[in-house]
Amino acid sequence: MNMPIAKSVRHALLPLTVGLLLIAGPLAAAEPNPAAAEVMALAKAQWSAEDQNKTAAQAWSSVADDYTEFNAVVPTLVEGKATAARFYDASLQSGAKGMVSEMINPHVQVYGDTAILAYNYAGVTKDRDGKMQPNLAKSTRVYVRQNGKWMLVHANFAPMVNPAP
Repeated sequence: MNMPIAKSVRHALLPLTVGLLLIAGPLAAAEPNPAAAEVMALAKAQWSAEDQNKTAAQAWSSVADDYTEFNAVVPTLVEGKATAARFYDASLQSGAKGMVSEMINPHVQVYGDTAILAYNYAGVTKDRDGKMQPNLAKSTRVYVRQNGKWMLVHANFAPMVNPAP
């Protein structure tokens, strides 16, 4: 091949190759993981039920009996679905209603039958008097596939705190 022509072909192909790599990289990385989609859908379904003030028995079908949780209300580890459900069901007596529940920046890591979902939670709650309250948290949920079904076994809900000035 003529050297000046080969050089011009290389210079023409280089931007095309770089462009294809830049496009292909995110496309390959964005390939959906069925397990990731499943656990995110479970969290959102739970929020939807909770926003409708459904009881834990109705809203928590994907929560394991041996579930554990760290949250902003109880200063120690909450152990067992039954204990966590008592706190949740008691909170329904406040008359507050979830208006919006959004998962921001979700990240799912899957290791066989274990999936870790980390995200920022942004919600709005309307109290009995109609006052709107933001609800912001850094959240992690751990799911384990048990008998073919993803079950929530642990969660950590850390409220967002404004940094000191």
